[in-house]
Amino acid sequence: MSESKQFIKDINENNVKFSIIIPAHNEEKYIGGCLESIVKAAQLYKDQVEVIVVLNRCTDRTEEIAKSYNCVTLINEDKNLSKIRNAGAALAKGEILITIDADTRMTEHLLSEAEKHLASNQYIGGGVNGNFERISLGIIVSTFLLIVPLLFKYGLISVGIFWCYRKDFQAIKGFNEKMLMAEDADFAKRLKQLGKTNGKKYGTIKNGMITSCRRFDHYGDWILLKRPSMILAYLKGNNHKAANEAYYDDQAR
Repeated sequence: MSESKQFIKDINENNVKFSIIIPAHNEEKYIGGCLESIVKAAQLYKDQVEVIVVLNRCTDRTEEIAKSYNCVTLINEDKNLSKIRNAGAALAKGEILITIDADTRMTEHLLSEAEKHLASNQYIGGGVNGNFERISLGIIVSTFLLIVPLLFKYGLISVGIFWCYRKDFQAIKGFNEKMLMAEDADFAKRLKQLGKTNGKKYGTIKNGMITSCRRFDHYGDWILLKRPSMILAYLKGNNHKAANEAYYDDQAR
């Protein structure tokens, strides 16, 4: 790994603009691509980006790969994405927090767009939209079947990658640790509410990510049509069995 592709080594709290938090459970197949995408997006911010990888019960090379990029690493044993992300955020030194999943790649303009949106003082923060690494009719239908009910419950929001000031993340107490699924939608709703209170909008950065289809690859593109019970699990948010299958089933990795 070349010097130019490593993140900041000697962290000076006053210089850190972005803290990027990645929850990672056995992600050796994907995290390299995620980190490479961050390297490209961070080119305008030399020595201003820290990446925090929360190593959740990893038994593969995830830690080795993260350390090769000089990421900050944290060991975590929870089966709860809210707790995992919050643990990473608790270490963050940056003015701006970004959360991204290990199997997602950000586009090169993501960090600069997040900074621009927040600096305008018009946005409390927000999410992104983007593309799957492949697409099919089954993926479109399954995504639609999940998005529509969540839209009715949480309102018009974008998720995927979140961006906001660290102080505002702290103001809404981060992710809701009582939720095991759809914690991202809940976070977005509460961040949007905070923005409304302060006269700011919840923003969406367009074409900000490319995300993997690994769960569709494993379970099938038509998974939510075949198993509508999963949609109910996302709406309830507290089904341990469904959460383990959706997020912690190593066979799907």
